[in-house]
Amino acid sequence: MAVTRVLITVKTYPTISSKYDELVCTAGFKEDGTWIRIYPIPFRQRAYTEQYKKYDWIELDLVKNTSDFRPESHRPATLETEINLVGHVDTAQNWEERKGLCLDKIYYNLSELIAEAKDKKIGTSLAVFKPSQILDFYAEPVDRDWSSKQKAILAQQNLFETRFEVVRKLPYKFKFRFLDNEGKESNMMIEDWETGQLFWRQLAKYEGNEQKAIDDVRKKYFDDFAMTKDLYFFLGTTQKNHYVSHNPFMIIGTFHPKIESQMKMF
Repeated sequence: MAVTRVLITVKTYPTISSKYDELVCTAGFKEDGTWIRIYPIPFRQRAYTEQYKKYDWIELDLVKNTSDFRPESHRPATLETEINLVGHVDTAQNWEERKGLCLDKIYYNLSELIAEAKDKKIGTSLAVFKPSQILDFYAEPVDRDWSSKQKAILAQQNLFETRFEVVRKLPYKFKFRFLDNEGKESNMMIEDWETGQLFWRQLAKYEGNEQKAIDDVRKKYFDDFAMTKDLYFFLGTTQKNHYVSHNPFMIIGTFHPKIESQMKMF
């Protein structure tokens, strides 16, 4: 086992697993600039000192996740593997250091990216994508609670231990509608943990008015990120849908520095 250093750029909204209760999919960049996925991690059950933020550098013992064919997928050597926080990359000079670490390889054509994902010799499952135009950001209602199967799993696993309060299920899917560089239109769900946190925070602010909370999420992701920032998507596939879905990608994070309005003088 070798210690791996990872810059965390992705933390997805928690899901319920049949094996590990609540899980968060984490992804980021290794020091050589290549993507890596870390799964499973029961993030909120970790010690506070191990609960990393986005753009933290972490170190931990990782091994290839042999139950996942996607090349970027790794897992902690054990569920008890210690996570060490060893640094943080801030937003100085309009995210300059972050840009150098995250924007080494950018995709502009979604069809090319999907073809690369489905090529079993390559199998790309994590990518930085730059949409050519953002058309909309909207919410779609979904089931408002975890399924009966998921609840049964939680009840069984918490039978003989202190009950862990699982994160609330989001009652909406939030989606971007956008064009790629050939004008192909796509609707893609965003699974970023921050999106869900923003919804719950605004819902509390508006005393349960869901439409006002949705409007505020849209203001952040469409009016701000899409209209005033240089927006990129971090995309990822799910193992279940990687070779099955026409488009197996979803948005698992955003990268949104300010638009450079002036050319550098030289």
